[in-house]
Amino acid sequence: MTMLEIDDTRPVLVIDLDGTLIRSDMLYECFWTGFSRNWRTPLWAVAGLTRGRAALKERMALCGAPDPATLPYTPEVLEHIRDWRASGGRTALVTAADQSLADAIGAHLGLFDEIHGSDGETNLKGAKKAALLIERFGAGGYIYAGDSSADLPVWQEAAGAVTVGLNAALRGQVEAQHPGSTHLAPPKSVLPAALRAMRPHQWLKNLLVFFPLVAAHHLLPLAIWQATVAFVAFSLVASSVYLLNDLLDLGSDRMHPRKRNRPLASGALPLRHGMMLVPVLLCAGLAMALLLAPLFLLVLTVYYLLTISYSLWLKRRPIIDICTLASLYTLRMAAGAAATGITLSVWLLAFSAFLFFSLAAVKRQAELVDMVHRGIDEIAGRGYRVGDLAVVTQMAVASGFASVVVLMLYLNEPTVQQLYRFPVLIWVACLILLYWNTRMILKAQRGEMDDDPVVFTARDRVSRMAFVLIVGLFLAAGYL
Repeated sequence: MTMLEIDDTRPVLVIDLDGTLIRSDMLYECFWTGFSRNWRTPLWAVAGLTRGRAALKERMALCGAPDPATLPYTPEVLEHIRDWRASGGRTALVTAADQSLADAIGAHLGLFDEIHGSDGETNLKGAKKAALLIERFGAGGYIYAGDSSADLPVWQEAAGAVTVGLNAALRGQVEAQHPGSTHLAPPKSVLPAALRAMRPHQWLKNLLVFFPLVAAHHLLPLAIWQATVAFVAFSLVASSVYLLNDLLDLGSDRMHPRKRNRPLASGALPLRHGMMLVPVLLCAGLAMALLLAPLFLLVLTVYYLLTISYSLWLKRRPIIDICTLASLYTLRMAAGAAATGITLSVWLLAFSAFLFFSLAAVKRQAELVDMVHRGIDEIAGRGYRVGDLAVVTQMAVASGFASVVVLMLYLNEPTVQQLYRFPVLIWVACLILLYWNTRMILKAQRGEMDDDPVVFTARDRVSRMAFVLIVGLFLAAGYL
């Protein structure tokens, strides 16, 4: 305190950390930060848990302590602390998180007169926290800010209570102990945040499961039903992967100007809820897959394992990451073929490989352009530098042009005459595809594209028009 003297006669304002000062849980934060750095982290977590929860927290803090500057702090709590200190009150951070983490956060904020955390042997929670506070400040010598039922024993011995995000039932219990308690950050439904974390807009990619049907002119009711089930299964599994990837990318997402607003990174969706959704969505998707041919389940499993490998390792390998992203697109088409029993042609596989490689390169191009604008030379764990922008752009251009060339060569195949009555219309579609792909690359180079070209395509009016024209020309070529 510089302007006001500290009033030692007032109770100390004691602040909990997890769920109170921050909209997150430090144990989960450390686990996922550590897991993103080293796949052995779950094994170390099990080893730590055998020695107790305090030892687990200490081990996880060593494995993956997050940057205190990027954590999702609760604005109402920070304001309450600053107001208390401005009026001459003392403050303390007392948490069940490991002491090293509490010290780092306290040093970053500079708002606490003293800091206490778990020490590897004692888990400072519930009754043990209450005992420490009574020892330090005496019964009724503190006002406690907490967020869960575990804090009820602490509130019982306090002079007053501040609740953060507490539901009505628990608020009633606190009010019974301390009438007129302060209630901050009223609870909100996590359903909207959970839906956003599932990224339903990304399900547009899964429409590729219908592509084999359209390309083979196999639009029979049974095949359409099978492709629809495949679409739902793929979407559920993909959402499971998106959540897992967001958990692994918490630190990097919070340093990104747009990704920091994602539900998990921002704290809108608690980490424990995101962790529960990962297996639930995966199991639901696999259950849907059992309704289809075993080959579809195999393709879906390969997709899931490849995405896990990408999240944990492959995304850090330049070029390999682009090949992996392109493969994930192609696997969606392979899944549609497996679900409906349609054989993919070599032409379709070649076309998709080049086109999706181009889109994956555009995604990296957009990220590199964003790095240039933000003045960042390299992002840890990604494998690219801003100097690679020219090479990545060239890959996007070359692969995009190659996809159009493959489609043009396909028009000389004898089977084209059987499938299309007016194949000359597809030549026009080739020109539109060439224009669209080149425009995507130009937009990315100018920094006018979102990180994902599929999302950009869905939102961009010109891209939607190009897509409608291409589909219309193919339909006209086959059915006029």
